[in-house]
Formats: sequence, structure tokens, C-alpha cells
Amino acid sequence: MTSSFILTNRLQYAYAKSKEHRALDNINLEIKPDEFLLVCGASGSGKSTLCRTFNGLIPHFYEGKLQGQVFVAGESTTGQSVAGLSAQVGMVFQNAEAQLFNRTVELEIAFSLESLGIPRAQIKKRIAETVEMMGIEEFLPRNPHELSTGEQQLVSIVAILATNPQIIVLDEPYANLDHVNVRRVRAALNMIHKRQKGIVICEHRLPQTVNDVQRMVGLQRGHIVLNGTPDKVLQRDIEQFDLETPLSARIGRQLRLPNLPLDVPTLKKDAPAISYPTDLKPNLLQSVPSGSSLILEVENVSFKLDNTKILRDISFALRVGECLAVVGANGAGKTTLLKHLNGLLRPSNGQIRVMGQDTSKSKVSDLARYVGIAFQNPDNQFFKLTVWDEIRIGAKVLGRYDESWLQELVELFGLKPLLNRSPYQLSGGEKKRVAFAGALACKPKILALDEPTAGQDLNFRRVLGEVLAHLRKMGQAVFLVTHDLSFAEQQAHRWLLLSKGQIIADGSPWEVMADANTMTQANLEPTDAFLLYGGENRGQVTEDR
Repeated sequence: MTSSFILTNRLQYAYAKSKEHRALDNINLEIKPDEFLLVCGASGSGKSTLCRTFNGLIPHFYEGKLQGQVFVAGESTTGQSVAGLSAQVGMVFQNAEAQLFNRTVELEIAFSLESLGIPRAQIKKRIAETVEMMGIEEFLPRNPHELSTGEQQLVSIVAILATNPQIIVLDEPYANLDHVNVRRVRAALNMIHKRQKGIVICEHRLPQTVNDVQRMVGLQRGHIVLNGTPDKVLQRDIEQFDLETPLSARIGRQLRLPNLPLDVPTLKKDAPAISYPTDLKPNLLQSVPSGSSLILEVENVSFKLDNTKILRDISFALRVGECLAVVGANGAGKTTLLKHLNGLLRPSNGQIRVMGQDTSKSKVSDLARYVGIAFQNPDNQFFKLTVWDEIRIGAKVLGRYDESWLQELVELFGLKPLLNRSPYQLSGGEKKRVAFAGALACKPKILALDEPTAGQDLNFRRVLGEVLAHLRKMGQAVFLVTHDLSFAEQQAHRWLLLSKGQIIADGSPWEVMADANTMTQANLEPTDAFLLYGGENRGQVTEDR
């Protein structure tokens, strides 16, 4: 197949409530029916908006002004229904939970097929084939809303794959997945691509995508600024567009290798005996002195939900000025542990003390003064009509309102242009920034972040790193739940490695990654930096920044 399946011609679009700002501006793009395409760009650059035009959500669902044309299979989307387009262009959204509403995973997958009028016998066959391909058979009888966010993402992907559209569009599919599940989804997408199907991925995590795709399209402020094969695009300075070049490609550029390596195995194969540039080594943090005051104590904590043990005999402590990263596979119990810090969940056994207070005997409102939490899905914690009100409401309620601090947060997270907008109408990345500012507004002693870098661009990761360093120097502690091991490698003093609700490792990032058996047990893979520089803990260890 060579002719275009999706074609945009001078496409412009502005959402109804921000008519002065064009989310898309003069987009001319052709996508072949069997092409594997990566759409990348900074948060708010227009990636999700562009994808919504492919399946008719724009202009049929979202209000706004559309100019230019979008064609799918030769027909303008303005003359087709969303339901009709979904049979040709299947879309997996960034917020997986928003598209799950059935009692079981099996019913969820079946619903997507029933809506297309597929016969029952064929539905059963498609469910069996797709579920087996993704390896999630054990999910079928479970309630999708009781799964972890990463597991929900897998279910959403399976539900769309089962409908067998010509092109599948995935918005940040890897953001909430562990390494094993990223590999699982990548393998499935590559298998589907080999069947002459098209794949369009919007993703910030370039190391997980560039080796699979045939072409990269980069957006900035609604314009196409990058367009070409990955090896050509990554020769450019893409950091100017808030995109992070994979470490292997950065090293390949410095070494002037004739073929740009897109992953670590290729780099090692092409340059096996070369010392890699030392300026690209990560800066690791020294451990916090053992004499520092304890701010959080967790002793022998277990937690049951419907007779299922989610956490098992968890014990650790967090000190003033320390950043602790909790890492592990999807469903390991990381978010469940985080929800215990401010009393949203109470231990079935054991004890948690925050600033010496037993959380089981304290009100959530009292604990909120000490523990600020930004959850994985910001929509679950928003309830005000504007961004400004959302940021300041917690501080006002808890009597910790500081106008100058709030303005500093607005500046730090680049929220000034968004203050009068509804938090629900922002991009996924913008929502995260609002949630972080709201969590910090009360100046909590502990800042707890659940997947803070998911769906975030390079600039935000830098800003967040600077904010966390500033908080540590002020004596605040950071509790970081994340699949982003590269971020955790540079920002955390210690890692807690969870597997099936148990701590199986507790140590510095490279100490944990050096134990290959434990990492395998946790279904995790070491970072690229560790694979290249961490053979004998040769990384630079620095004072806290």
C-alpha cells in the first residue's frame, strides 16, 4: 500500500474557549495506510488535537473553529460520523480510565466489538486472539476500574486492537507502563504493522519508540517542525523543541558514528571498544546523612482489599531532605502505598507515622498539612472551575495561603497563560503541572508524586528536577512513585523496589540496578545510563543539587 489513508490539507483548529490560540496551524500531512508514525512535541504542542481530527472527534465532538480539510480513506471527516470513522481509525486515549465503563475486562473488549455490529461468534474469537497476543488472559474476569493505571492502559489498547481498524492511533501509550508491558505492547504493535496496518503513536518517551517507527513528525505550537526518518531527525538539535534525544543517539553523534544508533545494544555493537563521553554520565546523589531527622516511618505495614493482600510487611523510613523513589512493575502496589501516607488508605496491619503522628488515628485533613499528593490522573483531584482556583483552594482551606509562593509556583510550572482556563480542558501534561502546583501550595513536609513525568516533555522534566532539588534543600522530603527510571536515577537518593506488594530491594539507584536477579524479579530493566556507565558504580556521585 502506498496511497495516503489520512490526509490533512492546510488544517487549522482553535478550541472554542481559546479562539485567540490555534492548537493546529497550517498542518499538511499524509499518512499511508501501513505506515508506523511517531508524532512528538512538547506538552501542548498540538499532538492530541491532531489525533482527534483523524477519527472525527474534531469537529464532531469538540467545539471550536476548524479550517482546512481532513480526509480519511479519501472522504472528508466533516461528512462522516465518529462511529463510522472509528471502524477505520481506532484511538487509545492518554487517560485510559476515561474509556473504560464495563463491569469486567471481557465485557469491555466485547462492547467495542458489539458497537461495530460484529457477530457474537466472531467477537469471542477476536477477544481470545487479541488477549492472547497481549498476554492479559488473567484480566478478563476483573473489574477494569480495580486495575492499576498501567493495567487499564493495556485493556484499552486490547479493546481497540480487537476492532481491527486500518490505522490505530495511541496517545502516550507507554506513559504508565512498566518495562515488561512496554515491550509487550511494542511487540504487539510491530506484529500488527507487519499485517499491513498503520500505527500512529504520540509519545514523549523516544527511546521506547524511535527504533520501531518509520517516520517522526514533530510539532511546536501547532506547526510541523520535524518530519523525517528517526536517524535523520535525531541528528538535529531536537532539545530546542523540548524533546529528549535517546542517550545512545547522543553518544553516537559525539562519536561521529556513520550510522546513528537508536538504542544501547546497537551502540555497543557499533562501538564496542570505545570509552563513552564522560560528560553524559548521570549525576547521582549522595545518601542523606543517617542522623537526619525522620519525617516518615513505616513499620510492618500490610494492606488487604477484598481479602486480597496488596501490601505485605512494608517497612522503611524517610528523612528530612531525602527523595525516595518507589519503583516496580504495574500492579506492584506502589500507588496503594502512596495513598497510605495521608490516610486515604489505612493499614490492615502495622503502623505509619508522619511527623510522629499515627496516620490511623489522624484525620485526612490534618495529614494533608504535612503530605501533599499529586495523583497519577489529575482529573481525579480537580473540582474547581479555573486553574487559579484549583491551585489555591487547598492552601486556603488549610490556612496556609501564601500569595507570593503561589505566584512562584505559577511561574515555575509555566501556568500563567492557563490561570483562567478550566483544568479539565487542558492537555494531559498541563493538567499534571496544575496538580503539582496545587500539591505544593500548602508547603507540605512531604511531597508525594504519582508518575509525575508521565506524558511530560523535556522542559518540564528539567523544571520538576529543579523544583525537587529546591525542596530537598529546604528540608522537605519527596516520595516519588514512577516507572521513569531515568528520572528516578537522577532525582532520588534511594529506591524502594516493590514486587507483588513486597520490598525486595532498598538502596541507591545503581545498587538496586546492579542486582540483575532482583530487577528481573521485579520485571524491570536498568536504565541506558547504567548499562553504559554503571558496570562497577563508576558514575559521578554529587552533593545534593
